[in-house]
Amino acid sequence: MGLVMDTAAPLLEMRSICKSFPGVRALDQVGFELRASEVHVLLGENGAGKSTLMKILSGAYRKDAGQILLNGEDLELGGPADAQRAGISTIYQEFNLVPHLSVAANVFLGREPTRAGGIIRASEMRGRTRALLGELGVELDPDRSVESLTVAQQQMVEVAKALSLEARILIMDEPTSALSDQEIEHLFAAIRSLRSRGVAIVYISHRLQELHQIGDRVTVLRDGKKVNTSPLSQTGLSELVRLMADREVGDHFPKQVTRRGGELLRVEGLGRRGSLSRISFSLHAGEVLGVAGLMGSGRTALARCLFGADPFDEGEIRVKGRPVRISSPAAAIALGMGFLTEDRQREGLVMPLSVRENISLPSVGRLTRFGVLQRE
Repeated sequence: MGLVMDTAAPLLEMRSICKSFPGVRALDQVGFELRASEVHVLLGENGAGKSTLMKILSGAYRKDAGQILLNGEDLELGGPADAQRAGISTIYQEFNLVPHLSVAANVFLGREPTRAGGIIRASEMRGRTRALLGELGVELDPDRSVESLTVAQQQMVEVAKALSLEARILIMDEPTSALSDQEIEHLFAAIRSLRSRGVAIVYISHRLQELHQIGDRVTVLRDGKKVNTSPLSQTGLSELVRLMADREVGDHFPKQVTRRGGELLRVEGLGRRGSLSRISFSLHAGEVLGVAGLMGSGRTALARCLFGADPFDEGEIRVKGRPVRISSPAAAIALGMGFLTEDRQREGLVMPLSVRENISLPSVGRLTRFGVLQRE
């Protein structure tokens, strides 16, 4: 963990920030400061105001009141472009990448180096991308399409893009939510590299156990108000939970005593060429079965085969003791199965549709009469 001196002048100050939406006061006189070479963790329960505060800093929202200072000077943000020009970049939980374009094209999208006549200098773009990824300790082909990358690799492309913008402040929103322990260590190494170069990082996460590995200070928001800022080295896990929830929490993960029920699912010798080899297990009612492994070990491939998203070459699946053929996600849903995907934006949700429409998608058959969708 980096050492951040209390006497260091703030790189960024947000003073008395207020923001309201119809019927909701999202931020009430919130203050936040960030120093160069610091990883400042921003914590709070859902609805505490973290995302709203960071959307103001990234230029996505306009503040109702308050002041933002960068290096002691007033900073007015009319939009995301203003934030980028000021050296503020954001890596959202859902990445802003164009899937069918290459890594290099995504890193320099809209800022491609060109020669006379507007022709893109592709070799220069590839070289600069390779150098940026190298600074992060990542070996990745700049010509590879983004849609072929893992979530962890896509995240590194986002970090490289921020570096290409010469970001002084990097906002990371739930960066480890879909990563394995090994991938998290790789990300933390990249964050430490950025910090050593003077980049200041705002780190938002609900995974409290990882914060002391990477954070310097922590600010906690609750109900749109700032309740605490302190060094992470002096703030234990129990104290963080108490500050977030405004109550003492004796056991963060209380063990629920449940009785193991009958067998719901049995997998025998499941195999898929190139990814799975004779996988067998059983799952009982009232049970949580963990599936662990390194990147590329077959975790996602197994889940997709079980849900009918991908075919398998050998093996058998039984549901409640009965052999079943799950040839599609619709067949899995009919058997009472659900699937929360690794990549929610591309595989789990239809982004142009409303929340109500997305929730209703698996049940469309039950919500129609004579082929007409019943909207009420």
